[in-house]
Amino acid sequence: MSQSNFSRPGAIDLSSLRKPAGAPAGAGAPGGAAPGGAASAGAYVLNVSEPTFQSDVIERSLQVPVVVEFWSPRSQASVALGPMLAKLSTEYAGKFLLARIDIDANPQLAQAVGVQTIPLVIAVLRGQVVPLFQGPVGEPEARQFLDQLLTVAVANGITGRAEPVGAPAPTEEVEEDAPNPRYEKAENAVGAGDLDGAIAAYEELLKETPNDAEAKSGLARVQLVKRTQEVPADIRTRAADNPADVEAQLLVADVDLMGGHVDDAFARLISTVQTTAGDERNAVRLHLLELFEVVGADDERVIKARRRLMSALF
Repeated sequence: MSQSNFSRPGAIDLSSLRKPAGAPAGAGAPGGAAPGGAASAGAYVLNVSEPTFQSDVIERSLQVPVVVEFWSPRSQASVALGPMLAKLSTEYAGKFLLARIDIDANPQLAQAVGVQTIPLVIAVLRGQVVPLFQGPVGEPEARQFLDQLLTVAVANGITGRAEPVGAPAPTEEVEEDAPNPRYEKAENAVGAGDLDGAIAAYEELLKETPNDAEAKSGLARVQLVKRTQEVPADIRTRAADNPADVEAQLLVADVDLMGGHVDDAFARLISTVQTTAGDERNAVRLHLLELFEVVGADDERVIKARRRLMSALF
């Protein structure tokens, strides 16, 4: 994992952050400039405070992923990251809501989450915390974290879209990102939680155009979600006790990828390629190539893993 990533530390107790009795709901300033002067306006951006955390983050996370950015006007990295995340929230058109929290103005929130380094970005799904990244990241890397988050959200039945809550950034013209009608059937099926229907739609597209990269990636993501819906509780024990259990190795790699442990997933399958032969080895190779599609061909981790796979095969 890169230095700006961090592994999931477990559940964070957000119960202490419930709205105090009598506190006005939605008192945060949606869109516009956040307290402290960092302008990060957007149609899907909320500036959240302690009194509004329950309604703006916890309750909204029941229907749509909420990406929470902890920032400070004292941090140049924070000031730079905010507008980029706001821009992405507009491009993703409601697939997630961005909640910005100024830690100087809301120390209780920062303490509850254990913020030590800023900027810190987490997500909240159904009231549960999913760590994303800390420290500055570039836009391509931020997109990868967001795409992984949305895959996890679908796996947990969170397929809603946020309604616009603020005004688009005044410094940019926001173009309407009209969905490509070619993928509408598959995307609608994903949104409805119909994974089998989405798989069939993507497969139909690939019959027409076998080299359609977006359809390949979409099919791989949905298949990954379906495979990890009902994972046996003892799957890691099975994989550890029997390295020759290819089915267990494949499924643990899927679980690792869903949890954001990309390098672990790739390393496990490359190791399995090295210890198998014939049809089993080819099955593992094809499974790994499918996970490459999920992460993205341009991802540095995929590029490195491809090299390791070639060495393992030849």
